[in-house]
Amino acid sequence: MTAEAGSKGTPIVKRSLFSWAMSGKLRLQAALVAVILVTVVARVLPLEMQKRIINQAIHLRRFDTLLLYCAIYLLAVATASGLKFAINYLQTLIGQRAMTEMRKELYHHILTLPMGFFRKTQPGMVVSSLVTELNTAGSFAGMALAVPLTSVLTLCAFSAYLIWLHPLLALVTLAIYPIVVFVIPKLQKGANRANKKRVDVSRELSSRIAETVSGIHEVQGHGAFAVENKRFDDLVDRLLRIRIVWSLWRFGVKVANNFFVSLGPFIVFLMGGYFVMRGSLELGAMVAFLSAQEKLYDPWKELIEFYQVYQDASVRYGRTMEYFDVEPEMALGAPASAVAGRARGEVEVTNLKFVTEDGITLLDNISLRLAPGEHLALVGFSGSGKSTLAYCIGQLYRCTAGQVRIDGRDVSTMSKAELMRTVGIVAQSPFIFTGTLAENLLYAHAAAAGSETLDAGGPGMPDLDSMIEALQQAGLFIDVLRFGMNAVLPAGREAEYDTMLRVRRSFQTRFGRELSRDVEFFRHDRFLRYSTLAENLIFGVPLKGPLDYRRLAGRGEFCAFLQGAGLLEDFIVLGARLVERTVKLLEGLEHDEVFFRQSPIGAAEFGRYQELYRRLRQSGGEAESGDREALLAVALRFTPGLHKMVSLPGRLEEALPAARPAFRQWCEREFPGYVAFYDENAYIPSQSILTNILFGRLKNDTDQARDRVTQALVQLLIEEDLLEYIAKTGMQFHVGSKGDKLSGGQRQKLAIARVLLKQPKVMIMDEATSALDNNSQTRISNLLARRYRGRSTVIAVVHRLDSIAGFDRVAVMKAGKLVEIGPYETLLRQKGVLYELVHGKQS
Repeated sequence: MTAEAGSKGTPIVKRSLFSWAMSGKLRLQAALVAVILVTVVARVLPLEMQKRIINQAIHLRRFDTLLLYCAIYLLAVATASGLKFAINYLQTLIGQRAMTEMRKELYHHILTLPMGFFRKTQPGMVVSSLVTELNTAGSFAGMALAVPLTSVLTLCAFSAYLIWLHPLLALVTLAIYPIVVFVIPKLQKGANRANKKRVDVSRELSSRIAETVSGIHEVQGHGAFAVENKRFDDLVDRLLRIRIVWSLWRFGVKVANNFFVSLGPFIVFLMGGYFVMRGSLELGAMVAFLSAQEKLYDPWKELIEFYQVYQDASVRYGRTMEYFDVEPEMALGAPASAVAGRARGEVEVTNLKFVTEDGITLLDNISLRLAPGEHLALVGFSGSGKSTLAYCIGQLYRCTAGQVRIDGRDVSTMSKAELMRTVGIVAQSPFIFTGTLAENLLYAHAAAAGSETLDAGGPGMPDLDSMIEALQQAGLFIDVLRFGMNAVLPAGREAEYDTMLRVRRSFQTRFGRELSRDVEFFRHDRFLRYSTLAENLIFGVPLKGPLDYRRLAGRGEFCAFLQGAGLLEDFIVLGARLVERTVKLLEGLEHDEVFFRQSPIGAAEFGRYQELYRRLRQSGGEAESGDREALLAVALRFTPGLHKMVSLPGRLEEALPAARPAFRQWCEREFPGYVAFYDENAYIPSQSILTNILFGRLKNDTDQARDRVTQALVQLLIEEDLLEYIAKTGMQFHVGSKGDKLSGGQRQKLAIARVLLKQPKVMIMDEATSALDNNSQTRISNLLARRYRGRSTVIAVVHRLDSIAGFDRVAVMKAGKLVEIGPYETLLRQKGVLYELVHGKQS
C-alpha cells in the first residue's frame, strides 16, 4: 500500500468526511451505541422515581419506601453521570484517532507530491491544513454518531415526563455549591496544565511540518520518506495522548458540574419529602421544583450545534482535500529486484524536454550519455537550464518528454526508493534538519537502507569508521572534533575524567611552551589577562545562581567581601573609567557589535551607560548605589587581553591573585559547594573537554591559533585512543533550527558528507561547493577526481570555470539547449561557446 492510500486503498484526498467516523472504529462505535442506550434509560429512571416518590412514598407516608426510592434515584443519577463521561471519552477517542489518521495519511501523501506543487505552495498553507484545518473534521468524526443519537433518544424519552415550571425551592439546592466551588477549580487546574502541553506540542508539530516542507529537496532527493514519516508519526502520537488527557479533564469539569447540579433533586426528595410529611412544606411546591430540574431544550440545542459543526467541518475538510488532490509522480516502494545491488551508474538522456505549466521551455531536446564512473561538468550562462537538467536526471523534476535511463532502465518505471539507492543529490543550498550532526549525516544512508530511524547503531547503518571517513572526505572532521572538544561530559564519568586529566598533563608537558603564545594556562599565582576580573578573583566556575558572574555585582555579600579585601573602590573607579572611555570613543557611531569588541559594554546596553556617564559628570564622579552596582558589573566583565581601550591598574593585577585564597575561604564558609575551583589535578565537570585539557583559555580566536592547538590535541587523542570518542561526541552536536548553528560552508560540507556516506553510483551535485573557500573547493574536486572517478558517475553543475578541467567531459548549455559537449581541452581548441565563457571570465 502506498502512502497516499487509506486503510481501504482509497486515496486520502478521495475519502469522505463520514468515512473517518467508522473506518477501523466499528467496535468503538458499537460500544458507544450501547452506552448511549443505557444512558437514556438511566436518565429516564429518576423521572419515574420522582412520580413514585410522590404517589407512593410521600402520599402514603412510608419513610422506608422514601429512602429506597431516593437511593434508586441517586444510583441512577450517578450512573447517568458516569455513562455521560464514558460517552465523552469514547467520542473523544474516536475523534482524536480519526484526526490523527487524517494527519498521518495526508502528511504521507504531501511528501510524495511533485516538486512543482511545492514551488507554488507556501509552507504556511501546509502547516495550517495539517495542524488547524483538520481539527474540526476530527471533532466531527467523534460526534458523528454520538450526538445525534443521544439527542434524538433523549428528546423521545423525556417528552412524556417533562413540563416547564418556575422553581420555588432553589434555596434547598444551594448547599451543594460550596462543594462545587472547591472541586471544579481543582479539575480546571488539571485541564489548564494539559492545555499548556497541548499548545507546546502543537507549536513543535507546526515547526516540524514547516521544516520538512522547506527541506523537501533533501527529503525527495534522498527518498527519505520513511524517516520523515516516522518523525512525524511519533510527534502526532504524542499530541494524541496529550489531547486525550486534556479532553478528559475538560469533560471531567463538565460532568462534575452536571453531577453536582443533579444532586439537587436528591436533596429535595430526601429533605423536602420529610418536611412534607411533617406538614411544613407544600407538596405542589416540591413537585414544581423537581419538574424544573430537567430541560427539554438541552438535546435540541445539541442537535443545532451538531449541525453547525458538521457544516463547518464539511467545508474545511473538503477544501483541504481538494487542495492536496494531486497525484505523486513516482511509486514509493521498491519492487523485489536486485537491480539496485548491481547498479553500475550508466546514465543516458534521450530527447529530454521540460516545459513549465506556464508553457516556458526550460530544456529542449537534450541528449547525452555517460559511461559508468564518468564525470561530467554542466556549465553555461545563468538560466541556461543546468540545474533543471540535473534535477530531471535525478527525478526531482519530471520531464515533459524524452527519457532518462540509468543502467538501461527508464527511471519513470523505477520506484523512488529504488532510484535513491542509486542516485545521491547535493543541492546548492542544502537543507539541514533540526537535530544532531550525526542524524543529518545518516539521513541519506538511512533513507536508502529503508530505515525509519536515524540511529547509528541500527541494522544496516554504517559504522563509526565509515562516518568519520565521510566527514574527513568532505573536510568537516576537524569541525566535528571541535564540537566534541567543546562538549561537556555528564557528571559521574570518573574514568573519563581521569583520562582527560592524563591528556592535560601530556599536553602541558609536550606542548605547553610551544603553544604558550596561543593558550593562557590557568596558574593560581598568576593574573589571567584573557579572563575577566571576576574569573581572576574566583579562579573557578560558579555552579549555582548566587555567585553567577552576571549577578555578582548585585550581591551584597560579595560587595562586602570586596570591601573587606580593599578591592571594591578599585573596581568602582575602573568601571567609571571604562564607561567614560567607551562613551567618548563610541558615542555617535552605529550600535554595531564590531565597535564594542574592545569594551566590556555591549551595543545593546550602550544607551543605559550613556545616561550613567551623564549622571557621573553632573555629580562630579560620585555614584549612587544603583550606579555603583552598574560600574562594578562593568569592571567585573573587563578582560584586559581583549578590552584594550583601558589599561588595567597594576594594583589590581597584583591584588587579584593574592585575594584568591581569601575568596575561597569566604566562599566555602558562606556558599559551600557553589564554586568549582580550578585545580591542576582535578577535572572540572561543568566545563568543556577542551577547557579541561588545556586548563586554560585561547588567547586569540583566530583560525591559525585554533589549528595549531587542534593539531596538538589530535596527536594526543590518537595516542590516547580517544579520537573516535571525541568524534562520536562531536557528532551529537545539535545543529540548531535548520542548521543555524553551522556556517554556510559547514552546512554544505555536511550535505556532501551525507551523500558520500551513502556511496551512490550516480552523484548529482548542483554547485555543491559554492559556499566553500578556494582550498576546500579544490580539496573536494581532487577527492572526486582521485577517489570517485571510475567508481561513481558524477554530474556536477559548475559555476567556477577554473575547476572544470579535471572532469572527463564538459557539457555547455545555452537557453535550454545542449550546444556542445566533450573534453575540456578539445572544446577550448574548437573556440566555441565554452571558449567564449572561459575567455569572458578571464577578461
